[in-house]
Amino acid sequence: MRAYADLIRSDFETYIADVQDYFRCLDTERARAFVEAREVSDDYARFLNAIE
Repeated sequence: MRAYADLIRSDFETYIADVQDYFRCLDTERARAFVEAREVSDDYARFLNAIE
């Protein structure tokens, strides 16, 4: 086991870094989607106001 400790440690650190990158990507996309949804909702509200 000791012979592979550095390799396993490196693989684990890479895995954790990749998971963190993935979650940051999800968070970024989630924030972007909320902004887009808000903009679309605002546009729809303006549309409804214009036809009333």
